[in-house]
Amino acid sequence: MQLRCSKPCSVETSRLREDRVCPECGAPLELVPERPTASAAELRALWSERRSSIEPADRSGVWRFRELLAGLTENVNDIVTLGEGNTPVLRGLATGRFAGVNDLYIKHLGWNPTGSFKDLGMTAAVTRAAVRGAKFVACASTGNTAASMAAYAVRAGLKARVFLPQSVASAKVAQAEAYGAELVRVGGNFDDALAGMLEGADESTYVLNSLNPFRVAGQKTFTVELMEQLGWKAPDVIALPGGNLGNVSAVGVALEDMLALGLIDRVPRVAVIQAEGANPFVRMWQSGASELTPLKDPKTIATAIRIGAPVSWRKAVRALKLTNGTTIDVPDDEIAEARTVIGRDGIGCELGSAAALAGIKRLRASGWIGEQERVICILTGHLLKEPGTTEPKPEPDMVRAKVESGC
Repeated sequence: MQLRCSKPCSVETSRLREDRVCPECGAPLELVPERPTASAAELRALWSERRSSIEPADRSGVWRFRELLAGLTENVNDIVTLGEGNTPVLRGLATGRFAGVNDLYIKHLGWNPTGSFKDLGMTAAVTRAAVRGAKFVACASTGNTAASMAAYAVRAGLKARVFLPQSVASAKVAQAEAYGAELVRVGGNFDDALAGMLEGADESTYVLNSLNPFRVAGQKTFTVELMEQLGWKAPDVIALPGGNLGNVSAVGVALEDMLALGLIDRVPRVAVIQAEGANPFVRMWQSGASELTPLKDPKTIATAIRIGAPVSWRKAVRALKLTNGTTIDVPDDEIAEARTVIGRDGIGCELGSAAALAGIKRLRASGWIGEQERVICILTGHLLKEPGTTEPKPEPDMVRAKVESGC
C-alpha cells in the first residue's frame, strides 16, 4: 500500500502521514491503486458466494469486496464491522414522476448502522487506525461523521473526540453521546470545526475525516455493490449530494477500479448536487477555475452539506472528468420539496440527501438527463437524523377546523 498527494506535488512520500493532508501543498492524500489479479468473472463469483456466508467480514457490504481494499489489513479478525452496507436499490415511484424520469432508482445509504453513508468509510478507516495501534481518534463533523466515528471507535476500543459546530441536529449529537464520544463545540461552521480539530491533533491522534484516504476506500464499495445489484450494467447517471465531496471522490475511484478490472464496460455520468447557499464546487466548475475558492459563510437548511471549503474537491473534479459528469446547485425550497416527495415513496431522508432528487429534476428539465435514461439517486442520510424538520406544523386554527369538521 502506497500513498501519494492528490494534487499531485513534489512532496517526498516519506513525509506523508496517512491521516493528514500533504505537508507540502495541503491537498488530501490518496492511495495508489493496488487492484486484484483475479479476472472479472472470478471476482463476481467470489463476491456472490460470500453473500451466503455467516462470517462477519463476508456479511459486511464493505468487506465482502475486500479484494478492492488491498493493504488495509491482512487479517479478517482485525476488521471492525457493524454489518454495514447491503443497502437495497428501490424503484422510484412518486420520485420518478416528480423528476420526470421514467427509470429512476434510489439507493439509500442512510440505511446503514448509524444512519448515514459515513459507516462505509468508517469501518475501513477505524480498522486501519486499530491495526496501526491508535488509541485516540478525532473528527470534525456536522453530525453524521461524529455518530459514525463514535460507534466504530467504541467498537474497536478507541477513545473518540468529535468537534462540532453550534448548529448540529440534536439527534446526531445524541448518537455521538450515546456511543461515548467526547464532544467539543466550536464557534462557527464545519470548516471552523475542521480547522480547530486539525490544529489540536497531536501525534497520538488518528484523524478520521474524509481527508483520510481509507474513508474513501471504504465508501467506494457502495458503487461496486450498486453495479452488482444492476447486473453489472452501468446506469446512465448517478446523482448524489455534495458537501465535503468525499463521496463523489469514492464513486470516481470505484468506477476507475471496475473499468480497469473489466467488471463494467462503461462508466455512468456522475452529477454532484450542492445547495445554492453552499456551492463552492459548483462555482468553480461552472466558471472553469483551476482552484476552488471557499465560501466563508455557507448557508442552507441542508446541514449535512453546509460546507464552504470541501477538502476533496480535486478528487471530485477527477471523478466528473472521468465520467463526463456535471455539478449544479439547487435552492433550499426545492430541497425541502424533494424531501417531501421522497417521503411519499415510503423512503424518507435527511434534507442534505434530498438535494440529489432536486438536482435530478433540474437536470431532466435542462435536457442533461433524458426521459428514458436510467438514473440512480443516491441518498446519504436517514430521515430520523432530523426528526423535527419533516413537515411544517399546522397552525392552531387549522387543527381546530379539522376537529370541528370531524377529520
